[in-house]
Amino acid sequence: MPEMETMQELIPFAKEMMTQKPNGKLAKLYMVGSVLAFFGVMIGLVETVCSPFTARVWPRKKEEEEKAAAAQAVAQRASKIQAQKQRELILEKAKLQQQAMGGRILTNRLHAS
Repeated sequence: MPEMETMQELIPFAKEMMTQKPNGKLAKLYMVGSVLAFFGVMIGLVETVCSPFTARVWPRKKEEEEKAAAAQAVAQRASKIQAQKQRELILEKAKLQQQAMGGRILTNRLHAS
């Protein structure tokens, strides 16, 4: 099979195929390949034409991602502050319990008697 490097070789190639009378499966295969190649070219053309318009959309998405990241950071800080407040409350309750028991908890002794 000849290589089709240019469009000028396509017509002689098609004529040669018709003179050789290829079987139906081969013709269908060439037709499917041609249709897929045509759609590939059309999609590439549409992408090329529409790319300047889609380039303006990306910064918006980037800004939205930055805003979402900032909101997430604020939420994380708030959850850390809330967790710290809960720890402080637990410590206060423990101190109150310690004072109610007479100020001495045996499990927290630092030295032996």
